[in-house]
Amino acid sequence: MLSAEVFEIADRNVWIAVFWRKKIQGITFALDREQFERNVERLSGFLRKRGVDVDLTPESSDYPFLVKDIITGKVENTDVLGWLSFEGVTPFERRVYEWLTKNVKRGSVITYGALARALGTSPRAMGGAMRRNPYPIVVPCHRVVARDGIGHYTPRLDEKVFLLKIEGVEGWTSSKLTL
Repeated sequence: MLSAEVFEIADRNVWIAVFWRKKIQGITFALDREQFERNVERLSGFLRKRGVDVDLTPESSDYPFLVKDIITGKVENTDVLGWLSFEGVTPFERRVYEWLTKNVKRGSVITYGALARALGTSPRAMGGAMRRNPYPIVVPCHRVVARDGIGHYTPRLDEKVFLLKIEGVEGWTSSKLTL
């Protein structure tokens, strides 16, 4: 099923969609409608390539509201970790996503290098795992930054800046890599 809602958060419209069956299969969001539609298409294609049986039938649920509550700080990321299906995710990716969600809290960031050291791998592997994260916001890939700036974000950097600003991580949102 696919549940989608639009919310006003910090004077911006935020579109949130959640793919789900018994648990959350994937999440996407955007700050404009056209990008949101592209994100839904991109995520559904990614999940299908990963062998996830995605049903695009619209169905109302509380999942988008739950994601909004994480954005606004009403719900902790770790409170939702058990609701993720982890379908189509490799064992390595799952280990990365769980570690990140449990250890990098709202209002803080970690560099790709520090995350790699914590998990005994490379910063490049961390970048790949973050790029493939099917659960943005719940698995806070936006909190992973480059050592010399904010780093990149899939699909758009302005969404990473938006999330970090809401979380009060101002120092990173004005870095040279946001330009």
